[in-house]
Amino acid sequence: MRDDRESWFHETQGLRTWHVRIVLALPPGALVFMSVRQMVFHRPWGHPPMSNGDLLFLTVLLLAVYVRLITVRLVTDVRSGALTVGLRGLWRRRRIPLGEIRTAAAVEYDPVGEYGGYGIRSGPRGAAYIASGRRAVQLELRDGQKLLVGSQRPEELAATILQRKRQKG
Repeated sequence: MRDDRESWFHETQGLRTWHVRIVLALPPGALVFMSVRQMVFHRPWGHPPMSNGDLLFLTVLLLAVYVRLITVRLVTDVRSGALTVGLRGLWRRRRIPLGEIRTAAAVEYDPVGEYGGYGIRSGPRGAAYIASGRRAVQLELRDGQKLLVGSQRPEELAATILQRKRQKG
C-alpha cells in the first residue's frame, strides 16, 4: 500500500497558448525597441527623454515579469486526503479535502466562452483553474460551490479523486 504522503495523481501543465505569449511580449518588446533606439542609435524617446539607466531598469524589469509569466504552470495533485491545485509561480495553491468533494466528473468545456480565458477564472459554472485544452474535471463541493480543474487526463483525475474519497470515507 502507498504511503499517504505520496502523490496518487500529479499533473503539470504549461500555459501553451501562443497568442497569450505574444500579447504578454508586447510591452517588454516595445521597451527593448525604445532602449535600443535611445542607447544605441542616440535617438531619445519622449520629451523629456528617460535617462538611459531608468529605461534600462524598466526594460529589464518588464523582461523579468514576462519570463515569470510564461513559466507559470498549473499543478494538480491528489495526496494526503486532499486535492491541491494552483498556478505555480504566480498564485498560492488551493487545498480541498477529499471529504469536501461531493462529485467529480470529466467534462469538455469552452475556456474562452464559459470562463473568459485561461488562468484562475470565474464563470457561470463556478471557479476554474485552466491552463490549456478543453478538457477538465468538474467538482461539486459539499457547500454547493463548483470548481473546474483543467486537465489533459480528466478521466484519470476524476477516478483518482473518487477512489481516494471512497478509501478515506
